[in-house]
Amino acid sequence: MTAVLHDALLPTYPPTQVTFVEGHGTTLVDNAGREYLDFAAGIAVVGLGHRHPAPLAAAHAQLDRLWHASNLFGTEPARELAAALSTRFGGARAFFCNSGAEANEAALKYARKATGKTGVLALAGSFHGRTTGALSVTGQPAKRAAFEPLLGDVRFVEPNDVAGLRSAMSDDIGLVLLEPVLGEGGVIPLEAAFVAAARELDALLAFDEVQTGVGRTGTFFAFEQLGVTPDLVTLAKGLANGLPIGCLLAADGAADGFAPGDHGSTFGGNPVASAAAIAVCDTIDDELLAAVAANGERLRAGLRGLPHVVDVRGRGLLVGAELDVPVQPFLDAALAAGLVCLSSGSNVLRLAPPLVVDAAEIDRALTVLTEVLTA
Repeated sequence: MTAVLHDALLPTYPPTQVTFVEGHGTTLVDNAGREYLDFAAGIAVVGLGHRHPAPLAAAHAQLDRLWHASNLFGTEPARELAAALSTRFGGARAFFCNSGAEANEAALKYARKATGKTGVLALAGSFHGRTTGALSVTGQPAKRAAFEPLLGDVRFVEPNDVAGLRSAMSDDIGLVLLEPVLGEGGVIPLEAAFVAAARELDALLAFDEVQTGVGRTGTFFAFEQLGVTPDLVTLAKGLANGLPIGCLLAADGAADGFAPGDHGSTFGGNPVASAAAIAVCDTIDDELLAAVAANGERLRAGLRGLPHVVDVRGRGLLVGAELDVPVQPFLDAALAAGLVCLSSGSNVLRLAPPLVVDAAEIDRALTVLTEVLTA
């Protein structure tokens, strides 16, 4: 049965080495019953760990009440989630969809309508999704090449290059789109001076926090550590702890970008996903965020000095270790040893465990990584 199911899938992903059938906390279990320590969290998605009781109970309770209603009508979970995110942001309005790519598409449309300008500044090495608009502003030529021509009027600048940012700006730019930490582009944190320079430009400033948001970096939003409040923020991945959801937040006071009929999403704000997301927001408190910051530093400290590691960077529990050799053989060896890891480019080991990971589990992961990098 497994082979038949695999053959029926379009080959958009590499062949899988393991089939997972269960998860609890920071542990995954494969179809042979073997347990793995999960330092990928579904690519920074399962922030509270697998089967966390809060979103699990909220989703179950909502399933017993209402699964879906058209956005032509209101639902309590969507409104409550919007209010919770607005409070976290400091005043914003929300549009809900199903993924990070959709949230970024919404941001592109919002900015174009609000400013009347078609140009976008984005970062070399960035990743914003694989739909046509999101791919157009993704700063990775290899991902774009097969699908060009894409949207025009997009310029890419190197992360943290203030002079390059300013020189790329022009009157036709309506949106500056940044990841606070480039998740797929090498785990590169943006510097406060660069973000401040972006805020000074005459354009809407959007932070793609699909990977960095919802506590991943040690604050609910990563931008809280940079001293700048954006006009737009996109969220997805960790927002509902694994249930599909995406969100565009537009700050109170930002230029209006949408009117009724301008945008929509059939499943956006789904009551079950929204209920789970409310539970996630309620669970990510100051105590958990402090643990994320402390455990992230513990992980980075443990990676420094390991064989082949030439640089360690990141914020909170989004961590990258740059190697002097290709990373894939070490990912394979770690998986064989029971540790699930990620890559970010060809030579960066990316670690994004659930936010509830503890010090003992970090030490276990470091023991495995020491062994595979030394072998």
